[in-house]
Amino acid sequence: MAKAYWIARIDVHNMDGYKDYVAQNGAVFAAFGAKFLVRGGQHEAAEGTARSRNVVLEFKDYATAQACYHSPEYQRLVAMRAPHSDGELVIIEGYDGAQPGA
Repeated sequence: MAKAYWIARIDVHNMDGYKDYVAQNGAVFAAFGAKFLVRGGQHEAAEGTARSRNVVLEFKDYATAQACYHSPEYQRLVAMRAPHSDGELVIIEGYDGAQPGA
């Protein structure tokens, strides 16, 4: 079964308010077995428009990634985060098929 990912691109406009979201999201992610693959870090917008913060979370499967996002626990955090940031979050199923040229 393919893993799944959250890909989030965020611009934070109030870091003090956003810190509460960051401080509380770890417990929710841990409950769903999520693993940070990218959490901020150096980046370059090789194409398109950059956001100031980029995050990739890995989940064991697509259903778990969806369940985490739609859980009451995470939706409470969305409401906490929303006044302090703007961005996009995509939930996407990974690919575990044959690789091109292989």
